[in-house]
Amino acid sequence: MRIDLHAHTRASDGTQTPAELVRAAAEAGLDVLAITDHDTADGWMEARLTAPEVGIELVCGMEISTRHQGRGAHLLAYLPDPTYPPLVEELDQILAGRNSRLPAMVARLREEGIDIEADEVRRQAGAAATGRPHVADTLVAMGVVRDRTEAFARYLNPGRPAYADRHAADLTEMIGLVSEAGGVSVLAHPWGRHGQERPDEATLAGLVAAGLVGLEVDHQDHDAGARERLRAIAANLGLVVTGSSDHHGAGKVGHELGCNTTAPEEYHRLLELAAAAAARSGRAGPPMVGR
Repeated sequence: MRIDLHAHTRASDGTQTPAELVRAAAEAGLDVLAITDHDTADGWMEARLTAPEVGIELVCGMEISTRHQGRGAHLLAYLPDPTYPPLVEELDQILAGRNSRLPAMVARLREEGIDIEADEVRRQAGAAATGRPHVADTLVAMGVVRDRTEAFARYLNPGRPAYADRHAADLTEMIGLVSEAGGVSVLAHPWGRHGQERPDEATLAGLVAAGLVGLEVDHQDHDAGARERLRAIAANLGLVVTGSSDHHGAGKVGHELGCNTTAPEEYHRLLELAAAAAARSGRAGPPMVGR
């Protein structure tokens, strides 16, 4: 059983439609796929319609932009009720923050002599909110850079000329909101952004107390040493260990579907925890497809 629990569509910053992503997962030999677009459930319905056609077991999720101790952190939320009002309100604020920084990024790029327009970025995106990957795609289409990686390195990463900050939810509060919405939370690529050992085990223990149930250990941003240490921390804290591609279609090189996978026993633990969370909250999350 091959299980990939982190992938993106054009509903956020992937390059495939939800239907295309699900079909690609089947072609890649996956049995289970989680769709986890940034801060939105917009791709769920199309993916759910396609999954039975190709024999994919589909998990509906999202990757939520949060902040913890002054740093950005991404939270994978699986099977929450997307209509839970407090969750909807917070996601709306995050998406509004993504959209509101587009004019600032465009203005800064124009100061760099690049003739880019916000409307062109929006056309390139076709998503719930425009973000840095869509600006990067526009720069690629204009011939300014070769790919997203170069666009981020030259212009869009923190400290680069076109970077602009935005709203992100508090990580601890968002873990609680996901639980209240009947879902479960896994910290995405925890050592992929700020280097190894951050967040450390003591910090992660505090997040477990808030309701965190898992760590995304097997990810392309983690080397072998980081994976080994994170796996040990997960064992110490009783956390589910997941593995995922963080696939973005053509938008992220080296993140092919199934390049990292989740062990079946860990996946089943995650589903059991999600069922328990739904029962405690009294909220029915999205139904599993293909089970």
